[in-house]
Amino acid sequence: MDRCVTAVLRLAALGSAALIGLTEGASAYTVYVSNEKGNSVSVIDTDTMTVTGTWKVGRRPRGITVRPDGKEVFVCASDDDRIDVLDAATGKVVRSLRSGPDPEQFILDASGNPLYVANEDDSQVTVIDIEKNRVLAEVPVGVEPEGMGLSPDGKVLVNTSETTNMAHFIDTKTFQVIDNVLVDARPRFAEFTQDGKFLWVSAEVGGTVSVIDVATRRVVKKITFKIPSVNDEAIQPVGVRITKDGSKAFVALGPANRVAVIDAQTYEVQKYLPVGQRVWQLAFTPDQKLLFSTNGTSNDVSVIDVAAEKVVKSIPVGLLPWGVAVSPQ
Repeated sequence: MDRCVTAVLRLAALGSAALIGLTEGASAYTVYVSNEKGNSVSVIDTDTMTVTGTWKVGRRPRGITVRPDGKEVFVCASDDDRIDVLDAATGKVVRSLRSGPDPEQFILDASGNPLYVANEDDSQVTVIDIEKNRVLAEVPVGVEPEGMGLSPDGKVLVNTSETTNMAHFIDTKTFQVIDNVLVDARPRFAEFTQDGKFLWVSAEVGGTVSVIDVATRRVVKKITFKIPSVNDEAIQPVGVRITKDGSKAFVALGPANRVAVIDAQTYEVQKYLPVGQRVWQLAFTPDQKLLFSTNGTSNDVSVIDVAAEKVVKSIPVGLLPWGVAVSPQ
């Protein structure tokens, strides 16, 4: 057998062994991936690391999340101006929520209600009571709102506006904007640390991640990225996830085809993990042993071993995977 073929087979075997070792004794979860061009959701079983189902949803699905009890999956059907609610047991759309125009991303309160939705074409955040399918508030924000972050205590909502280049802080009791923080160009994602003290905001065009002190609402650090042999223009931060213990952060870098691993205490970039093409969003399993990335133009999902900081699997999904969410149990 050719030596190169033998080497590839050995690497594949080692990768499979590592994945088996990682999943043995671990909890099995369900991963949901929204396929923007496929108008579908791919369902992945973390026990077998295979796609077990493909569910049809509305047009141009992007944001996706799961109820705390795991029984329903919510999907932004952006081109249909609605949010589809799917039964997690059957994959059927059981109802739709009044989302406002062009819902792109959203975030669900930890209690399971309400749902906060970014309406990209209408420069507003819509607050929805998901039980009554009733709009509780419409909050004016900047132009092209997208990223949605919620403080751990649920008291502060943050929306990022791509064109205004701001992080808007919103009081969830009054539904009023209480502050605006200027960040770099085209902010796409907002993520609070578990202690609620800091907010990380990615800027796709600016090529940075701004770390904001929540108490003072001031930018205390801007994280930059440099990848050998990759043009700076291709380094476009999008999805951000931070471990519960506050030790590590992972940032999806778009067409750089990398996920950055960052020491979340020193803000130093530790390494870059090669993933699929045009990496968009990220999601941990609840035990935070695995991290999943959606890779838009290679139509796959990369599986990252969080402790080892390495990619252990690539899973083909639908067309242009965008959002990713994991069952809570």
